Amino acid sequence: MKRLASALLLSAAFASFAEASDLMDIYSQALTSDSALASAKAAYQAGQEKLPQGRALLLPSVNLSANSTWNKTDIQYRGPSSFAGGQRDYNSNGATLSLSQPIYRPQNWALYQEGKLQSAQAEIQYTTAQQDLILRVAQAYFDALLAQDAVALAKAQLQSISEQLAQAKMNFEVGTATITDTHEAQARYDLGTASEIAALNSLELKQRALERIIGKLPQSLAVLATSMPLQGPEPADMTKWVEAAEQNNLQVQIQRAAVEIANQEVARNRGGHHPTLDLVASYSDTGATGSSFGVGNDTKASAIGLQLNLPLYQGGAISSRVREAVANQEKARQDLEQTVRQTALTTREAYFGVTSGISQVKALEQALVSSQSSLDSTKLGLEVGVRTNVDVLNAQQQLYSTKSELYKARYNYLLSRLRLKSAAGTLAEDDLQQVNRWLK
Repeated sequence: MKRLASALLLSAAFASFAEASDLMDIYSQALTSDSALASAKAAYQAGQEKLPQGRALLLPSVNLSANSTWNKTDIQYRGPSSFAGGQRDYNSNGATLSLSQPIYRPQNWALYQEGKLQSAQAEIQYTTAQQDLILRVAQAYFDALLAQDAVALAKAQLQSISEQLAQAKMNFEVGTATITDTHEAQARYDLGTASEIAALNSLELKQRALERIIGKLPQSLAVLATSMPLQGPEPADMTKWVEAAEQNNLQVQIQRAAVEIANQEVARNRGGHHPTLDLVASYSDTGATGSSFGVGNDTKASAIGLQLNLPLYQGGAISSRVREAVANQEKARQDLEQTVRQTALTTREAYFGVTSGISQVKALEQALVSSQSSLDSTKLGLEVGVRTNVDVLNAQQQLYSTKSELYKARYNYLLSRLRLKSAAGTLAEDDLQQVNRWLK
């Protein structure tokens, strides 16, 4: 029976590992389930229609109109007339085909340029949403892993405190320790219980954050390998990263497009002062079974020519719209400058996050070794009577705190790598795949 139980536990463990989702699994699910990305895709598809809409303003406009009318008239002539009066009922029909081709319309040309810029801007915004999804998935994934680590540490710490509490009670009973040690251990145990409850609540929330992205709760997650390599930024020059970000960052590109759109808006509104010239042509075919004079007719007519419109005065509305567009143009320029500065700051923060993260992880790894040695020494000191139970509890607390900080530093280091790529505008699935290789 023991062998059977062991086999069942082993098979369950392998099944658990087989079902564990890694970072790329979660990302793949997010691609089809994340509502924010789906919304961005719809916005991108809508934005692509700005180009054909703008182009349409430069192309001919052709319209066909037709009518059929039943006419009923009653005519009585005053005085002598060669036409007989009376009631006449007849039907009249007509159809007209008209064409208008803009020849000189500066406003239409500006709107066409705006359409091209808006279409390109929509594409950049969709790419931004894709990069944002990578960061959100990674953030939610590592938050969930950190919450799992916190639960595991809380349980392990509670178990250790429980053992120390039992030892303190036994020592007090045999008279080798005071009641203070028991009270101290009990207080630590109660705090540990509260910490475990908080850790479990946090884990539930972090898993729900993943559910918000992928549409379902993750069953189990692949964890970070302890042998994770620590790689610095390439190139190892923060200035180059900042320069690349100022040119390639997606938010900067979006804002540059906004400046160009604002420029075209100024041109479009100034075009309201200019004359317009169109080529116009029409062909009509009308007929009637009767008329006021009692006879029917069929008429075919065609016309072609140029139509000039010159705006003279619209109450100052055009000048007002020009001033408005100029003010918005300046706003767009200042927004671009603000975005560039913020991007430079974000890039520096991410760069320092990677470089300092490496140092922090290494320092905490060494601190973990020292904390473990300190705990071992303290336990030995307790056995020989030179250390107290409280000293052991403090050493255990230090060990688990160091482990918690180490886990957090590792996840922050990985997230900083992704944020640095995002700031530079080069974040892609390959970067997420590289991080995924460090999971087990």
